[in-house]
Amino acid sequence: MNDDSAKIAELGAIVQAVRDRIRARYPQPDGANNGNSPIAAAESRYIRVPVADLMPIVHARDAAQAKIAAIGSVNPRAGGAINSLIQFFKKTIARSLQWFVRDQIAFNREIVSSLEAVLEALNEQNRTAISLAAQANERVERARGETREVHGYLVEHVRKLREEMGVLLEEARELRDIRTHFPELRADWDRKVAANEIQFLRNVADLQGAFQHRSTLMETNLREMVKAQHSDYLGALDRANLDIQKRLWQDMEKVRQEYERLIHSELGLIRLRLHSSGGALPAIAPSATPVPVLDYGRFAERFRGPEEHVRRNVELYKPYFAGCAKVLDIGCGRGEFLALMRDEGIAARGIDLSEESVAACSQAGLTAEVADLFTYLAARPEQEFDGIFCSQVVEHLDPGRLPEMIRLCASRLRHGGVLAIETPNPGCLAIFATHFYLDPTHTRPVPHPLLKFYMQEAGVWQIEVHELSPAADSMPEIAELPESLRRKFFGGLDYAIIGRRL
Repeated sequence: MNDDSAKIAELGAIVQAVRDRIRARYPQPDGANNGNSPIAAAESRYIRVPVADLMPIVHARDAAQAKIAAIGSVNPRAGGAINSLIQFFKKTIARSLQWFVRDQIAFNREIVSSLEAVLEALNEQNRTAISLAAQANERVERARGETREVHGYLVEHVRKLREEMGVLLEEARELRDIRTHFPELRADWDRKVAANEIQFLRNVADLQGAFQHRSTLMETNLREMVKAQHSDYLGALDRANLDIQKRLWQDMEKVRQEYERLIHSELGLIRLRLHSSGGALPAIAPSATPVPVLDYGRFAERFRGPEEHVRRNVELYKPYFAGCAKVLDIGCGRGEFLALMRDEGIAARGIDLSEESVAACSQAGLTAEVADLFTYLAARPEQEFDGIFCSQVVEHLDPGRLPEMIRLCASRLRHGGVLAIETPNPGCLAIFATHFYLDPTHTRPVPHPLLKFYMQEAGVWQIEVHELSPAADSMPEIAELPESLRRKFFGGLDYAIIGRRL
């Protein structure tokens, strides 16, 4: 109650100051406060200005302005920390309520503006009345009638103003009603704000969860995509490396072939120079050793092994002769190699000194004939064959004629043709204790370094050596020897040497 009294006193002081300013602006005529009516003043013979009393309107306007000014203000309090804190909370609450009463303040200001317009209009009427009063001395009768009319108009206008003031008072009561119910409205508003905040936070949480889920999916997809691209890149890199390696090996193979061809050409030139300078190759005396007469088919069946065993051994040569069109088998024997070529769809023919062997091949549907290899090869055109196979033959030849046989074979091969020779391996000591001297037609074994040299001299390079028929398989006693000794002196009983013509 003390706060309300102080506030009312403050508003009263403001209203009094406004009234003083209004009186200074709108001076009142004589008799305006003595109880005389405006009609009586107009009917007197003295020059008096009958005007409407505007002070009630001015007072109402001032009161409205005072109310407008008081909205949102905080009554002063004595000093002190607690009072300052109270003042701070009051001002904070007043500032927070400005948004709520902003429309009402605007409305009140519009009402005050209308009152000021009314006052200005009434003031204009007063001036008009004064002007009419100035003319009343000349035309009194007419001025009386006009004064009555003006009085009637003023009365009507005042009535209207009173009605408007009644409306304003009614609105003021409504505003008071609103102020009375404001705590309830405020509580309801706070509840709605809290509910909206809770709903907003829930929506934000849902959105955050959805965003997190989607970001996880995108990260997973990105990792899978990167992993797939990395795998594709590694695969492409491996394929490119393999392709590069293949081309590199092909280029190296070409270089090696060119190098071997160059070496062969140089060796041929050296031999030609030696021959042209008068040097002669040593004469080779023909062998005078008589050839024993025996059943060689039965001999091979007993000491070389059954045909199935030999057939399994010649499987080694299948990849080397793949793609050949015409193959010669020197010393075809029972035709194991010819049968392999027939199964692979390769045209092959054989020669042998044994009529029984050639007859056995013919009975098996293989192409073979009785012929001496030197006579046969000398009669054939050069580069006729793209593959020559010779198994268990060179150890029967005179050592002096072996280079001639290699040269004849190389000259009858096309470029790139394959030459394969199989013979007992003198590097295996077990061969001399078992198979080599069982055959009375053997002259001497041929070590593979010597045979390789002859082949290179004849223009056959890319030479490979493979040991066949390990001695430990047929002689278990060898397995008791140290491994280093067994590997060096008791390897394969036979060896195969394979090369290609440049």
